Amino acid sequence: MQLQLHIIQLGASRVNRIEETRDISSGGVCFVSNDYVEVGDRVDYVITLSGNPPAVRIRCLGKVIRCRSIGEGTSPYEVAITMERYQFLNPREVLAFAIAS
Repeated sequence: MQLQLHIIQLGASRVNRIEETRDISSGGVCFVSNDYVEVGDRVDYVITLSGNPPAVRIRCLGKVIRCRSIGEGTSPYEVAITMERYQFLNPREVLAFAIAS
């Protein structure tokens, strides 16, 4: 299932990256990225389940468990991230999140 994945924090660095899921389950997400991601890094991310108003967004915390090259050479990479904690964002939290990003 392809859904929007917004990465907020990767390791100790605050980032603002938009990716698209390749696969999603109750245990985590898999996506393809042109950037290498360090295995073991903590990740703070938001998954958008619906683009229709109101969008359903879930904020998740996890860690990178796999990052492997799937291209000729180094990139792109297939990245797998766990979903250790999550919370559904209410409309006010979504607005605050959008302003902070």
